[in-house]
Amino acid sequence: MLYDAYEMQKSMLAGASAMADFSAGWLNNPSNPFSYMGGGAVLASALEVFAHASAPRGKPAFGLDHTMVDGRDVAVTEEIVLRKSFGQLKRFRREGIEGGRKLLIVAPMSGHYATLLRGTVERMLPVADVYITDWRDAKQVPLAEGKFDLDDYVDYIIEFLDVIGRSGDGERAHMLAVCQPSVPCYAAVCVMSADQHPYRPRTLTMMGGPVDTREAPTSVNTLATERPHAWFEQNVIATIPMNYPGAGRRVYPGFLQLAGFMSMNLGNHLNSHYEMFKHLVKGDGESADASKDFYEEYRSVCDMTAEFYLQTIDVVFQQHALPKGEMLHRGRRVDPAAITDVAILAVEGEKDDISGLGQTKAALAISTGLPEEQKRYYMVEGAGHYGIFNGGKWRNKVAPVVEEWMAAHG
Repeated sequence: MLYDAYEMQKSMLAGASAMADFSAGWLNNPSNPFSYMGGGAVLASALEVFAHASAPRGKPAFGLDHTMVDGRDVAVTEEIVLRKSFGQLKRFRREGIEGGRKLLIVAPMSGHYATLLRGTVERMLPVADVYITDWRDAKQVPLAEGKFDLDDYVDYIIEFLDVIGRSGDGERAHMLAVCQPSVPCYAAVCVMSADQHPYRPRTLTMMGGPVDTREAPTSVNTLATERPHAWFEQNVIATIPMNYPGAGRRVYPGFLQLAGFMSMNLGNHLNSHYEMFKHLVKGDGESADASKDFYEEYRSVCDMTAEFYLQTIDVVFQQHALPKGEMLHRGRRVDPAAITDVAILAVEGEKDDISGLGQTKAALAISTGLPEEQKRYYMVEGAGHYGIFNGGKWRNKVAPVVEEWMAAHG
């Protein structure tokens, strides 16, 4: 019923959004005499903000068609290297450039699409052959395609690294995990290292990941631990309605995750929309567009399978299985000591309110088989959660450290 109610509300708001957008355009039209009346600009701006906030959204495009390599403009094309039921391996091919370091960016499966990392990809394109995990919206996956849980996530990472390694010159790739994937990516490296897999990554960079949420717990961690596992199954899991290919699949809906993130910083989001409104009233379309672009991406959400979400809550946030050495993959213990030659860089934001300080750094302490010279910790002063992988701090502070780490280790 929860999902059906949401779909009904979305349909109603879609119509209201279209009407508001039409009305705003009508009021802003210079040939309309009412646009010169007092209050016309204010009303038009208010309608435009409402239209943008309530408009339905689908999967955004990366839109990265070129980059600069050694001062030369290079065309970029997207290609699908491997398609699987719950995600695909996407490559950003730089035309005319072959070889070089390969980088797999693992996007979070946490309500947003991989395009949330557009800025991450864009910054690394000049220095690496970039691949990304392009996760699929669970409501688009038919039940016949089967399930997807944390074990499957680890399997996907291993397979993606294997495919990248086997392509071209057979070089081992580097891997960059942003937020939530830090745990399954670390687990994948443990499994591959234990098996001496030929295409285990050369480096693993983890940014703002919940490796050990007992360190500096945030409100997100508290929510995950103060309620029993059954509460999550009963209160945040919904069934996909009949109008989607994945009808009948149990999921954690993207709209619930978005509501949670918005409520954590409600004051800031309300202020951002008010600032957008003021920019529109003043005719400052450039500033208003910057806010629109951010929220266009931020509000584009997708569903994740119930089994993946619930297993993550249980294993990562409630049991703390990985740092305690108790995490299992397909019944086999994930052994951090097996990592002996995959250099690990842990990056944290000083003001991260989702993954607190020390949670990602914990990966270095549990990697007891890895020499100290192959471990590094970097704390980004003044950066929040999103600032460590997007924006100015990412481009000018974090990315150079990641580049240097990759260069130092192959």
